[in-house]
Amino acid sequence: MKMPLESIRRMVLICLMTALIALGAQMAVPIGPVPVVLTNLFVLLAGLLLGPRQGTAAVGLYVFLGAVGLPVFANFKAGLAHLAGPTGGYLVGFVAAAWIVGLLTHGRSKRAADIVAVFLGSLVVYALGVPWLKVVTGMSWAKAVGVGLLPFVFGDAVKAAAAVVLARSLRPALVRHVRPAASA
Repeated sequence: MKMPLESIRRMVLICLMTALIALGAQMAVPIGPVPVVLTNLFVLLAGLLLGPRQGTAAVGLYVFLGAVGLPVFANFKAGLAHLAGPTGGYLVGFVAAAWIVGLLTHGRSKRAADIVAVFLGSLVVYALGVPWLKVVTGMSWAKAVGVGLLPFVFGDAVKAAAAVVLARSLRPALVRHVRPAASA
């Protein structure tokens, strides 16, 4: 049975985005239990470009690869133990963020929708990451917010803006080469 060309293109895009997410994770600056990474730029971009299903698939594949032992997490870390560590909530938040961003922007080409979506997607990452950081480390809420959110707000806003700009530039090429799936 021959696979349709559209399915192959979608799989390639999912794998490409997964690779970019993994590459972004290696561009890490350790500043505490949660490093500064470019991962979230590519997570948001996955949702913006690929939509809710394929964007979530790309991020989910990234998390799965790390969970089974491929060193794709920040600083070439991997394994289920890493998912249970201080950054586990952020990793789960990345999956949720890609879905939310994709859901809010899929089929829309409005800049305002993109901006709202990346803002909400980033909030979801924090909403899952900071409480997990607090629980795993035993930090107070103030300390968890101080080390797991505040140092990242400005940089994440810049990455979110970059994701919007990149998506607006790349969407025309994707539309020309990959037709949207009916159920994406």
